[in-house]
Amino acid sequence: MTKKLAALTVSTALVALAAPAFAQNQGDWTVGIGAGYLNPKSDNGTLAGLDADIDSDVSAIFTVEYFIRDNLGIELLAATPFNHNIALGGTDLASTKHLPPTLSLNYHFDTGSAWKPYVGAGLNYTIFFDEKTPLGNGDLDIDNSFGVSLQAGIDYQITEKGAVRLNVRWFDIDSDVKLDGVDIGEAEIDPWLVGVSYVHRF
Repeated sequence: MTKKLAALTVSTALVALAAPAFAQNQGDWTVGIGAGYLNPKSDNGTLAGLDADIDSDVSAIFTVEYFIRDNLGIELLAATPFNHNIALGGTDLASTKHLPPTLSLNYHFDTGSAWKPYVGAGLNYTIFFDEKTPLGNGDLDIDNSFGVSLQAGIDYQITEKGAVRLNVRWFDIDSDVKLDGVDIGEAEIDPWLVGVSYVHRF
């Protein structure tokens, strides 16, 4: 009897200590808010005959996901504008802002625990605006970009409906660049986005 009671006590304690699984069932919605560090790849192409280098930035990121099946969701990523300086030949000679709306299909692995990894793939449409440069007449134009996006991440449940998310995304972003209406090359950005968010399930 004593052994059974001890075993029951231990089992109860383990259940109490274990966080409940972050269930993601068909029909569920999740909303996430956090911060993302966007880091373009090195060697961003050649513009106006000079090597281009686009710097990194941090911005607020937002996600909304709807589960069309258990563990399978369609997610929209949005953000406040990312700001980038563009160095040509080692000198900062331009700047731009961009927004990265991305639609993804994500699969969340059912681990039966508080840890739930996921992977996703989708399409990104990058919108560039507020381009500035002292070169020529200052009329810099960076074309919007349409390309694929891949991601992987993990959620850790902290409440019945809330989780902390860490994820990494890659975007295929290549854009033609014009100065005063003349094509000066292609910006090869292809950045990584590392994000930390709070995600709430409804």
